Amino acid sequence: MTTRRIDHGPGLRVEIHGDGPDAGLAEIVFGPPGTLPTTDARVHAEIAAVWPLLDRDPEVRVILVRSEGRGFSAGGEVGLLADMVADEAVRLRVMREARDLVQGMIDCDKPIVSAIHGAAAGAGAAVALMADVSIAAHGAKIVDAHTRLGVAAGDHAAVIWPLLCGLAKAKYHLLTCAPLSGLEAERIGLVSLAVPDDELQDRARAVARDLAAGSPTALAFTKRSLNHWLRAAWPAFEHSLALELMGFAGKDAREGLAALRERRPPRFGR
Repeated sequence: MTTRRIDHGPGLRVEIHGDGPDAGLAEIVFGPPGTLPTTDARVHAEIAAVWPLLDRDPEVRVILVRSEGRGFSAGGEVGLLADMVADEAVRLRVMREARDLVQGMIDCDKPIVSAIHGAAAGAGAAVALMADVSIAAHGAKIVDAHTRLGVAAGDHAAVIWPLLCGLAKAKYHLLTCAPLSGLEAERIGLVSLAVPDDELQDRARAVARDLAAGSPTALAFTKRSLNHWLRAAWPAFEHSLALELMGFAGKDAREGLAALRERRPPRFGR
């Protein structure tokens, strides 16, 4: 089987299959194996930039995002968070990349499937939930912990959570940072499907193969039309992202980062 492999570093790679049962499938793989993947500065930049590249690739018909680590992706690496707290230039760069990530997934005409196992948080949750078809293992743990860090729930949350699970559930989980299992995420509509943990990768690949065999124009035009619901919510996304990054310059973010490093509950406003 002919496969083009694009190594972006130990945290991310892209494989594009040219023939065989996975022909037309591009895989974005978080890693490395045996670790809990996180988003450092390099991975954050690369996951933001990859969508238009795959969208323009004539060999790609569908995109599957998965992980070889102990979880899908635990979000921002502590070093990146510290740099965001300390440096305005880093905050502005991350804001541009976060915007590119969400807009890139919305504007990509190729269907995107995510296979979510273990922890999915931060930018990892953004990729997992912005996918057109999100498939979670029963034992997955999906959480948006921005407010626990002392910043607004920006990234993807304001644009997609209310549409997927309704405003009441979105407010509850984004304000309290209460995690969801894959089963609970499916029950409230946050993900497309939940399957037993040992069936996740096979089920996600089967869905991706089915989409790869479909009409590219019919799938692209359907996705493009449905995503106007997300485009209608774009002002809320821009607002939340700006407030999130502004929050990283404040004292609550400094306390949230300290609490994360010291593995203790944050003490805000004290």
